[in-house]
Amino acid sequence: MSFSGESCILVVLVSVTVVFFSCEEEIVPEIFEPWNEHEAYFHGLENAGLKETALATEWVKAAEQSLRQPNKVEAPYREAFYLDPDNPEALGYMFSTRRGQKIKIDIDPINADSFLIFIDLFRYDSLRLPGEYEQVASAEKSELLLGFEPRSDGNYILRIQPELLRGGSFALEIISGPALEFPVMDRDRRAIGSFFGDPRDGGRRKHHGIDIFAKRHTPIVAPTDGYIRFVGERGLGGQVVWMRDHVRDMTLYFAHLQTINAKDDTWVKTGDTLGTVGNTGNARTTPPHLHFGIYKDGPVDPYYFVADLGTSPKRIRSEISWVGTKIRTRRNVQMRIENPGPNDVGLELPQYQLMEVKAAMASSYRVRLPNGEIGVLKMSDVETIEKPIRTGKMPEKPVLLAVPGDLVATIKQLDEEDKVSVLAKDMEHWFVRTAEGKNGWIEAMP
Repeated sequence: MSFSGESCILVVLVSVTVVFFSCEEEIVPEIFEPWNEHEAYFHGLENAGLKETALATEWVKAAEQSLRQPNKVEAPYREAFYLDPDNPEALGYMFSTRRGQKIKIDIDPINADSFLIFIDLFRYDSLRLPGEYEQVASAEKSELLLGFEPRSDGNYILRIQPELLRGGSFALEIISGPALEFPVMDRDRRAIGSFFGDPRDGGRRKHHGIDIFAKRHTPIVAPTDGYIRFVGERGLGGQVVWMRDHVRDMTLYFAHLQTINAKDDTWVKTGDTLGTVGNTGNARTTPPHLHFGIYKDGPVDPYYFVADLGTSPKRIRSEISWVGTKIRTRRNVQMRIENPGPNDVGLELPQYQLMEVKAAMASSYRVRLPNGEIGVLKMSDVETIEKPIRTGKMPEKPVLLAVPGDLVATIKQLDEEDKVSVLAKDMEHWFVRTAEGKNGWIEAMP
């Protein structure tokens, strides 16, 4: 078969046109790369067509609410909390920390099956727009442990949220400690006798480090893994060691050493001996001590990098087994609002008010009222609902409801001869248990 010149040109043009239009119509979507497991899970809901469902919508709202109104706590901190599988929710905790500390967040199941829990940490910045949060760390998938070293002083928000339709009770610990080991063997923060910023030379300069006092020849050890950049005699510091911490991108300075064990251009491990305490350089007239400094774009206060403040979370003395159960007030009490507004002073609760325990803390409980209000009550203010307030037959035929005042949520119609035990109350309703063991609400009766 042969083609004329015009035919060949036509074939080429048609081929080029087909290729051109084929390429333009083929759109390759960008690969979704989630920032964290929480985002990946939501993307999975979206791909499954569940994004607009009521459950998914409430799940997203709960995640946002936990960041807008977190529980304010002080590290170190411990509590036992409950996540309701029937109610999409997320927990938020705001705490402050200092540069140089190492934060460890640990969650242990108390009564829960294995499922995904998303643990994310955000830096809180009051200058950011509402709804904007800088995420700084996330736990690995299936991990219930998160470690973090803040790069600056500030407030941080921890968010804990399970996948949909999963829950249970858990123990939470937020632990803070120094990021580095103490650089003088067998000493601690009590040996620090001079601090960062103290005046020197009659106020003409400031102290760019801390002084750790110890007997002459006490070993000085590497507070972390690092690289020795310089050892030897240098200026006011006398016998000094300069060490590079590549993980934190900062330089550590050890001065006034009596002897030096470290070698130039070598790697050291945490705990390796760098030298011994002395008073060389401009410290000849002072007792032996180590001048320890940290530099990262200028001098940095080393105190919180090495000082173990010796604090541990308070022991939970409240009843952990109550978490996730219903309790009531012993007497008329005032409930402290968890996240009060400027005019909130507390909420007066009557005796026998019903509530659900959301968390057990050192000596108090975080509770949720039937109307959704969340607050904190002391251990001595509450009791279980096991012992009835009163027991008897109904003078009328009340309707047993799942929700107080909501006839749509009817459980059953009670007869006059039905015997019920009143366990607690809320507004004009009683929370009762029938002889068959069913719990529900009825209108309060004389």
